[in-house]
Amino acid sequence: MSTANDADHAPAASTHWRLDASASTAEFRVPHFWGLVKVKGHFERLDGRLDVGADGEQQMQLSIDATSLQTGNRKRDTHLRSAEFFDCEHHPEVTFRSTRVSDAGDGRLRVDGELEAAGKRVPLAFDASMRQADDHLELEATTTVDQRLLDMTWSPLGMTRTPATLSVHARLRRAG
Repeated sequence: MSTANDADHAPAASTHWRLDASASTAEFRVPHFWGLVKVKGHFERLDGRLDVGADGEQQMQLSIDATSLQTGNRKRDTHLRSAEFFDCEHHPEVTFRSTRVSDAGDGRLRVDGELEAAGKRVPLAFDASMRQADDHLELEATTTVDQRLLDMTWSPLGMTRTPATLSVHARLRRAG
């Protein structure tokens, strides 16, 4: 027979959230023409999840289909998908996996992890905001990455500058 006291000590259940791709975006901006112009683009296909363990530990993963890159310029998109940048033929996916997620208060998270693109991995840390709506979570994050660390170094006359700015708006729905 269980008592109210027993219920107070019952283990919390794990919670799993899945990215709603139709309501989520992954965008980038890169300084070009010696920083005078920003090349903007987005990825049309992405997937992800957030798992919250019974102990409150959180794990995040975002997978982006690099072949879905769009900047509004077909020739530039083809070049960005080439071996000089994303190398989509050999590495069609860009992924981020968290290694640590900590609560920074006021709906803010501090996220540490690893970004993998074009066959290279770099550590990536950023702050994110998260809020829960009726039936979903909204997560917003913006960070920068030095694309040279990913061997994305092609730049005629040094016109392309660093860092690239990455922005993600993710809507997550409870899975199962």
